Amino acid sequence: MASRSEALRVTPVVGARERLAFARFGREIGKGDPNHRTLPDLVVWNDLRPGGNPWFEHGEAQLFLARRGDRIVGRISAQIDQEHLKRYEDDAGFFGYFDCEDDAEVAQALLNAAADWCRARGMVKMRGPFSFSINEKCGLLVEGFDTPNYVMMPHNAPYYEALITDAGFEGVKDLYAWRYHREDPPESVLQIADAVAEYPGLVVRPLNMDDIEGDLEIIMDIFNDAWSKNWGFVPLTRAEVHAIAQQFKLIADPNLCLIAEVEGKPAAMAVALPNINETAADLDGKLFPLGWAKLLYRLKAKPPKTFRQILLGVKREYRGSVLGGLSVLLYVTIHRTAYSRGYQEAEASWTLSDNDRINQGMAFMGAEHYKTYRIYEREI
Repeated sequence: MASRSEALRVTPVVGARERLAFARFGREIGKGDPNHRTLPDLVVWNDLRPGGNPWFEHGEAQLFLARRGDRIVGRISAQIDQEHLKRYEDDAGFFGYFDCEDDAEVAQALLNAAADWCRARGMVKMRGPFSFSINEKCGLLVEGFDTPNYVMMPHNAPYYEALITDAGFEGVKDLYAWRYHREDPPESVLQIADAVAEYPGLVVRPLNMDDIEGDLEIIMDIFNDAWSKNWGFVPLTRAEVHAIAQQFKLIADPNLCLIAEVEGKPAAMAVALPNINETAADLDGKLFPLGWAKLLYRLKAKPPKTFRQILLGVKREYRGSVLGGLSVLLYVTIHRTAYSRGYQEAEASWTLSDNDRINQGMAFMGAEHYKTYRIYEREI
């Protein structure tokens, strides 16, 4: 840890070199914690820049680094999402990519820098962490530190919670992650799935990798309908879906991404991804000179044994009938397919802690709530 006798400075990130240092710090702060997993530095670096992340088409962000002397001791982003402001009109700015040493002075300085940036743009409160939006990494881990994080889920040391609350932030929403094991779902779940599968005109099919853009448009449409009433929901844009499609071409297992159609009309979808955090864990953040080759080879020749269920949704018009059980059918179909292909364990994440109907359904299907993430807010 840097000496506290050295002056603390928090400065905006300028240029590609500092942006890479910002990306690297998120990995370096977790060294020594075997459960801390991150994507390679250049993947994170690309997500931080307007040319690499389509979120910037409707969002604005500033990155900050904290230093004592020449040593980086913390980082944070401050951002405004116009899609959020248009939908909620709540004058809320956001912070994300929050990482720092166990030093209250550093945490306070970083959070104040982000708050000042948001306030200067007319915001009256700041909420987070979101990196950069609710559709990307979000929440601070507050329960469940003893297992690695799955792809696109955060991990942090336990001391982060005190750093944020001591800076005046209060929790406003908890998010749950659920763990599934290889064992079959309860018999009652299997019976529901098999009954729904008999519905006339229902077809459940895997992702079509030859028309991945088209299928992701379908998934986006279902997502934007099924999640539209959820807390904090912001719709995915077509540019964001296009970017997702490029990533899916590299990492998706089409058998873990399903679309349910009734008489040819999309009704529900489920999206799960191989847990590439497992595959990339030993690359030490590096893609070059051989990191990309190793990562892609492992995904194809020796795929991960774990996967993350990211999305599972049914269009609202189908929820009042037997087709409301489509979520059960899709879950069971993925479960059966995944474990026949060698997967051993999965995470479904995330759900809102106060969404009792969904959480009861998760428990009903045999899942175990094993991690909790928290969103914080403070007036600025």
